Amino acid sequence: MRVRAFVRRHIRMVVRQIGRAVVFGRERSVAFGELWRRSLQVRVVVSTLALSSAVVFVLGMVLQNQITDRLLSSKQQAATVETQAAVAVVDRELLGADVLGDSLVNRLSSARTKLSSPSSSADDQSNATDSVAGAFEPVIAYDGRDVTTVVSVGSYIDVPVGLRQAVQNNQMARQVFTVDRDASRKTFLFVGAPVTSANRPIQLYLLFPLTAEQNTINVVQSTLIVGGLVLLLLLAGIANLVTRQVVRPVRRAAEAAERFASGELDERMAVIGEDDVAKLAESYNQMAESIKYQIQQLEEFGQLQRRFTSDVSHELRTPLTTVRMAADVLHASRSQFPAGLARSTELLVDELDRFESLLGDLLEISRLDAGVEELAAEVTDVRAIAKRALDSVRVIAENAGSRIELELPAAPATAEVDARRVERILRNLLANAVDHGESRPVRLRLAFDDTTLVVTVRDYGVGLRTGEAELVFNRFWRADPSRNRHTGGTGLGLAISVEDARLHGGALEAWGEPGRGANFRLLLPRQQGVELGESPLPLRPADDTEVVAQQPLEEVR
Repeated sequence: MRVRAFVRRHIRMVVRQIGRAVVFGRERSVAFGELWRRSLQVRVVVSTLALSSAVVFVLGMVLQNQITDRLLSSKQQAATVETQAAVAVVDRELLGADVLGDSLVNRLSSARTKLSSPSSSADDQSNATDSVAGAFEPVIAYDGRDVTTVVSVGSYIDVPVGLRQAVQNNQMARQVFTVDRDASRKTFLFVGAPVTSANRPIQLYLLFPLTAEQNTINVVQSTLIVGGLVLLLLLAGIANLVTRQVVRPVRRAAEAAERFASGELDERMAVIGEDDVAKLAESYNQMAESIKYQIQQLEEFGQLQRRFTSDVSHELRTPLTTVRMAADVLHASRSQFPAGLARSTELLVDELDRFESLLGDLLEISRLDAGVEELAAEVTDVRAIAKRALDSVRVIAENAGSRIELELPAAPATAEVDARRVERILRNLLANAVDHGESRPVRLRLAFDDTTLVVTVRDYGVGLRTGEAELVFNRFWRADPSRNRHTGGTGLGLAISVEDARLHGGALEAWGEPGRGANFRLLLPRQQGVELGESPLPLRPADDTEVVAQQPLEEVR
């Protein structure tokens, strides 16, 4: 039981270690991926290292193969010469030998001894230890006259079978082969040649160890590996240095552009030298100076425009007040005028009402443009605001023959809003829906969740064409200038509504399709300073394909 418990604990510990390693590797890969995406310098250095590694690897393989081939070729040439000299030594030893007696074995043993001794060679000046090909191990083999089994003098068993067959066919051949010696593996260059001086088939094999060549190749390989690694490190440092020279000015330009975009219009780049980076800095500074000048011009123009609008609106109030007083006097006495003059008096009063509304909207939008408007927000039940907005457009809806439906939640829809501004938004949306609703019903829906309050105003009139959902909030924009308006609006209502929504931290959006009506959605945060969440009501209504027939005037609360 103790052993099992120990094994289970050990397995759990190993599993935890593997899990930690996996998590660590995943975190490091994510961090490296983020660094790879964000840093040009890292991408250049890593790419340079990858390509350089491939080049160094290919170059190292080519050099190693060339060196190995040269060493082996030199070894083979020297071994061939040494084998020819050894054959000559064996031929001299076999002269006058009795090929049918025991003297042949003695002669072959003597030849092998001479080949192995330091004083034997073809001309008695080269030997097994100081020959050009290096030390070798001689092997002499022959067949008995009446025996088919091969009798060898030396390590004949190590000679490869393929080499034996070639030599037995009276060919000189060589082969690199690895054999087991003293519990280790050694590689030899086997060179074999037939001895033709005797009347019996005799083969001579010289085994040249390749230990020195292998050591040389290992040294070359180690040198190439170390040199390749050093070269890669140098290339990485060079790539990093060169990349920094390019990336650093780009980073400085990006930082300067960010500060310029944040409002520091006097931000400029330092011009150093006359290279391409210096030209980039000069071009950036020229661009920044031009943008600063244009921004200043636009600000001055905007200030002049807002001041003009505000001044004109204020100045028009005095004569408008006088005209209003005179028009009220005429309107009060219209019963004493002829019918045509009385009608003119009524039209004069109506247009003065529209003129006063236009002046009020102009003053309001000039204050919004100047940024001097303040939000008087307090916790309010928006259901009451929606009902007051409906009451303000009731007469207009009755005259247009439209029915306004209110779909309000049973629970209080409280939010921290400026009641005056929200009521103005809803009033403008309802009046706009009545104007374009083709005497069909208009539906106002209110919903909310923990963070967001939404109000939609849906009509089933002419709708909006493609692209008009963005234009509808522009000042004085009308989809059809020739269309008759029931409300006599100023053309600024939706523009002011958008600014009121933004002042709350909310948004005002529009959707519409020709023949399917339009839907306007007001999004407001339930608490100031809290970001908007998901809208409880969609912008594209679910009943966008519904055909609503004209019904008698009726108000649903």
